[in-house]
Amino acid sequence: MTDSVDIPIIAAAVPGYAHPGDAGADLVAAEAVHLGPGERALVGTGVRIALPDGYAAFVVPRSGLAAKHGISIVNSPGTVDAGYRGEIKVSLINTDIHSAYDVAVGDRIAQLIIMPVTRATFLPVDELPESVRGAGGFGSTGYQAGHTQNEAGQAND
Repeated sequence: MTDSVDIPIIAAAVPGYAHPGDAGADLVAAEAVHLGPGERALVGTGVRIALPDGYAAFVVPRSGLAAKHGISIVNSPGTVDAGYRGEIKVSLINTDIHSAYDVAVGDRIAQLIIMPVTRATFLPVDELPESVRGAGGFGSTGYQAGHTQNEAGQAND
């Protein structure tokens, strides 16, 4: 990490970075929630921040919760705009179809990534410039190394 930005914050538990060089700071639950199989809930973190213009924060899942318990974020990444001053809440979902999951106050439930953002100026045109990829979208590069698909979805080896 090369840059640092000061972020004014109101929080009982200030997000923290677990290791030097981590991109995401851990957000913790400010309330207890029971997530049954397939259920989702909006979980408060008690965190309010004031991002400077030109920055956004992104709320992303914690890989350990996802891999071990199937807990993820419905709208991942959740976007926190520079002008927002309310509490950051996390829309958790339990993707496990068999087991419930209990979130306790103080549990690490998500990560917050602060990034500079560029605001676009959209320029209407009649045609876009050509590119190597073209209009190839979902699955256009194939699923295995060395295998691609043509526009009809057939494998090109």
